[in-house]
Amino acid sequence: MKFTLSWLKEHLETDASLDQIVEKLTMIGLEVESVDDKAALKPFVIARVLTAEKHPDADKLRVLSVDTGSGDPVQVVCGAPNARAGLVGAFAAPGTYVPGIDTTLSVGNIRGVESRGMMCSERELMLSDEHDGIIDIVGDAPVGTPFATWAGLDDPVIEIGLTPNRPDATGVYGIARDLAAAGLGMLKDGAVAPVSGQGPCPVKVTIEAPDLCPGFALRLVRGVKNGPSPKWLQQRLLAIGLRPINALVDITNYITFDRGRPLHVFDAAKVKGNLVVRHARNGEKVLGLDEREYELTSEMCAIADENGVESIAGIMGGEHSGCDENTTDVLIESALWNPMVTAKTGRELGIVTDARYRFERGVDPEFMVPGLELATRMVVELCGGEPSEAEVVGYEGYTPNTVSLPLAEVERLTGLDVPRAESLSILQRLGFTPSGEGDTVEVFVPSWRPDIEGKADLVEEVMRIHGVDEIAPQPLPAHNTVNGKVLTTLQNRTRAARRALAVRGMMEAVTWSFIPHEHAKLFGGGARALQLANPIAADMSDMRPSLLPGLIAAAQRNADRGFADVALFEVSGAYEGDHPEGQRRLAAGVRRGTARMEGQGRHWAGNAGNVGVYDAKADAIAVLEACGAPVDKLMVEAGGPDWYHPGRSGSIKLGPKVVLATFGEFHPRALETLDVSGPLCGFEVFVDAIPEPKAKATRTKPRLDISPFQAVKRDFAFVVGREVEAQTLVKAAAGADKKLITGVRVFDVFEGASLGADKKSVAIEVSIQPTDKTLTDEDFEALAARIVENVGKQTGGELRA
Repeated sequence: MKFTLSWLKEHLETDASLDQIVEKLTMIGLEVESVDDKAALKPFVIARVLTAEKHPDADKLRVLSVDTGSGDPVQVVCGAPNARAGLVGAFAAPGTYVPGIDTTLSVGNIRGVESRGMMCSERELMLSDEHDGIIDIVGDAPVGTPFATWAGLDDPVIEIGLTPNRPDATGVYGIARDLAAAGLGMLKDGAVAPVSGQGPCPVKVTIEAPDLCPGFALRLVRGVKNGPSPKWLQQRLLAIGLRPINALVDITNYITFDRGRPLHVFDAAKVKGNLVVRHARNGEKVLGLDEREYELTSEMCAIADENGVESIAGIMGGEHSGCDENTTDVLIESALWNPMVTAKTGRELGIVTDARYRFERGVDPEFMVPGLELATRMVVELCGGEPSEAEVVGYEGYTPNTVSLPLAEVERLTGLDVPRAESLSILQRLGFTPSGEGDTVEVFVPSWRPDIEGKADLVEEVMRIHGVDEIAPQPLPAHNTVNGKVLTTLQNRTRAARRALAVRGMMEAVTWSFIPHEHAKLFGGGARALQLANPIAADMSDMRPSLLPGLIAAAQRNADRGFADVALFEVSGAYEGDHPEGQRRLAAGVRRGTARMEGQGRHWAGNAGNVGVYDAKADAIAVLEACGAPVDKLMVEAGGPDWYHPGRSGSIKLGPKVVLATFGEFHPRALETLDVSGPLCGFEVFVDAIPEPKAKATRTKPRLDISPFQAVKRDFAFVVGREVEAQTLVKAAAGADKKLITGVRVFDVFEGASLGADKKSVAIEVSIQPTDKTLTDEDFEALAARIVENVGKQTGGELRA
């Protein structure tokens, strides 16, 4: 939103300086983005041409002697056709930056004649596009004075950034109201006196879609003379970046920015019959004022006559009924439009206009008719003509929204101790009407503030006008305890999992949460509830049930680009349902080619082998250990989900039912579906399935107890069935005496005919750590007997002879 300082002072009676106004605007929430103080025009001065002689070596050039007010005439070479003795214009001395031609002047030599400056055209000073001659000032102008001051071009331009909830500040009058409420002056009366009309408006309006148009006002003005608008109006529009077109259009643009009230003018001679406000029909087309054709849909609102659509309601008028220099009768329209429909229409058609900007935020409904009266008055004053009576349809008046405000909320929500009288005075100055004598008042919201819905909104109004800078800085509250817990357990585990996998030589990847439907089905997903209603691409149709499809695809893309040996991981969410509890936190990873932790690729000391199931198992256990899972109590079972190879995969469980992780090499059928190749293994750890650790009584580390007695290791070899898992045997041996036995490790597995059919020998090393005495031979024999007995009961194994 741009406006000039003089424009603001037309509505605000104030002695405040530019700096004070800029600072106050920002403090009350209308943040100033830029200020153009017109310093670029300050070097230009009014000068008089004393003589104009023909250039000795150029027919189209003249050598001017120019009086700049300094006392010594200046020689200037000029090619303008209107350069003559006696002309008064704008002069730029050497060293002056000329914005219209983006050039800094210097002393020049043109065809052998020295030129010390230039006489400027309007385009060179960015006043207009006129460049046929230099500025020719008619009338009395004091030589030597700044041209910008004399011409009224030194008016600073202020630009503020508006938030969508402040439609009242889309007009200069609304900004002046805020500044007056903040104590920076007095708001001038903005009431608009009605214009008396002669006879009813001959063009009637029918609103077929009241949901799209709550009100419509129209008036005919006969006998207008449409030409260029006055200089003051053109300069005001140019200052805010608008191009003057003609008086009728310039008037509507001026009121749009002056009062935040967009208007539209129709050439009455081009309108056939009466106007109808209705839903557009699918496929209807209209040529806009920007000379582009737009195709409308039934969700849009249109103003139509017997010829068809004449205007895209609230956004842009049609070229067919636009006003030009031949317009003699004009229809002035001031209407209310549905903000949501206006926003959707503008977005679908790709149109951004000043009218749309305001209508989609919500204009003041009570200014619909006064806006029409103001436009009529300006048209009559600038273009002449005779207005008809106003035709007002559909508008039923404004019913004020009432908000109950407990005045104590100001201090509770902001920390500001604002006296009751000041709070009520601020609201009144902003246009609100508070009523009531108690601690709670009823506040009637003015028509220009559709953003005020509750008491917190009113508190914000009091706070910003009283002064945000009045809020005393407060330190953040300290934690109740030293080293208080900040992150949740899941957040800590997520970070721990990332560190653990990065340490193991894997690189973190971030893959899409959306995958193709076939990939989702392959990894246990594909449910209708997890299919996207509007996928951004055909191969991103489903929410992922697993992290593995994205990681496998990423590994293959690396391989396709020459990086065959890659290890990737991701810690993120996967989805089992469309409810919050259906989202799981997973840590997953894949290894491809020879990307093992020990090293990869070819080496003179021995080439690395391909990745396999045990690499994936080691990664999964490392994550579980980092996340605090009780690794010593975990069970590893052969087999996993269908996307793993049935003979080269496993599941890690805590008890018979709680699955904490799956791992393995991938099934050839899964790799074929994913269109990938090469040695691949991977794992998934269900981070959110790991049980919470038991709360500790203290944060200090436990006491370190070191036994003074010698540790002993004993070896055992058991003959068991081939189907017996080594882990089962290890657990059976460790369970013989949990106090003495500190570790069990498998160091040999043997199968041979001497053991019998379907038999194998598993050799284990048992670590024994006495704690209270040195063990005797009898103690060792008793412990060994318990180990043999325990293994026999749980596995059916016998001690190998």
